[in-house]
Amino acid sequence: MATRNAQRKLLSICLRSKAQTKYQYNSSRNFSVTRSSLQSYSSPLPDSYYNEEQLQMQATIAKIIENDINPFVDEWETKEEFPAHQVFKKLGNAGLLGIDKSEEYGGLGLDFKYLAAVMEELGTIRCAGVPMAILVQMAMTCQALHRFGSDELKKEFLVPSISGDFVACVGVSEAGAGSDVANTQTRAVRKGDDLIINGQKMWITNSLQADWMCLLANTSDGNPYKNKSLICVPMNSKGITKQKIHKIGNNSSDTGIIFFEDVRVPAKNIIGEEGSGFFYQMLQFQEERMAGAVGVLKGIDAALSETIDYTRQRKAFGKSILDNQYVYFRLCELASENESLRALTYKAIDMFVDGQEVTRLASMAKLKAGRLAREVGDTCLQFWGGMGYTREAAISRFFRDARLLSIGGGADEIMLEIIAKLMNISPPPPPKKK
Repeated sequence: MATRNAQRKLLSICLRSKAQTKYQYNSSRNFSVTRSSLQSYSSPLPDSYYNEEQLQMQATIAKIIENDINPFVDEWETKEEFPAHQVFKKLGNAGLLGIDKSEEYGGLGLDFKYLAAVMEELGTIRCAGVPMAILVQMAMTCQALHRFGSDELKKEFLVPSISGDFVACVGVSEAGAGSDVANTQTRAVRKGDDLIINGQKMWITNSLQADWMCLLANTSDGNPYKNKSLICVPMNSKGITKQKIHKIGNNSSDTGIIFFEDVRVPAKNIIGEEGSGFFYQMLQFQEERMAGAVGVLKGIDAALSETIDYTRQRKAFGKSILDNQYVYFRLCELASENESLRALTYKAIDMFVDGQEVTRLASMAKLKAGRLAREVGDTCLQFWGGMGYTREAAISRFFRDARLLSIGGGADEIMLEIIAKLMNISPPPPPKKK
């Protein structure tokens, strides 16, 4: 349960939101959030998994999504960018960007399950690009800074990120070091009290609008697992240039290549211990992978629900498409798979909150989420027929957006390697050359 101070903050947040989301009281659960877009199918599990406070937080974010995000998604998709500062400030004012961060720095001081409740509700946004950008801010950029950063760095970068005044991004991936994080080539060489950064980062979400980057760079030579550091880099620093990347999906999320040419930042901007960056980043990855899994659940629910609605209305050969046994059986199978994913993800979250090791379960959930999202998108689009192949159909956007989940945050193949190692069934590494 939340602390007394956090409870007061939550109550204040929920009262300020004056959410018009409908609540239905049920003796077996505290709140049931209903939405017109999920009338055909929605999961009963969230209402029994989350407590009253967490469901209230879902109602708060649901109101923001209804009023300030979903009405503009089509416009942002066309522009290939959404107003991150405007949206993040709205979320910051509602106390939603620092759910699991210390109250000392403007957060709510709650555990990861509260954050997961909000991240799952973000899946009701009518695209994947905006929730992905929010998840980067909530659960990927600031985690190491919050855990290991100095008080000075937290005040400079964490506090405005929690309030929504700063947009943040994570600089890990490179053209030759996506899933292979140890192969990072960007360097930060110490010169006096400063670091001189050279290199580039690629596929960086939020980077074109970001105020700062949590950058992974080599700060020494030697062991690739012990020579890296995480560094807070202001994105207005001299020597930084940006190039937009155009994607096949997640269009409203700005993605860029970032070039560093003799970029100078203070050495005190290193988060925690110098040389511990790889370890810090691996810790962040577990939360990122659970965020990816929990964040897609309601998107899959919506894809199934809308496909049920459409196939019920669409007629062929004298009956609705839904009346074909293959169609309704297949939708039942996919719904069952999503409930299995939800249960697995919830278990990983509970274990994480309890302080247990979750690398295997988090990797399994991430693997399953990416593959199921692809399967749902492909199957449901097929049932929509020609309409599904148009940009006007929501299922076509889900089909394009969902494909990224099997790549970003660790590709499927990396998840399988991790799982195999933890199951002790992968082959031993080749012997080192003398």
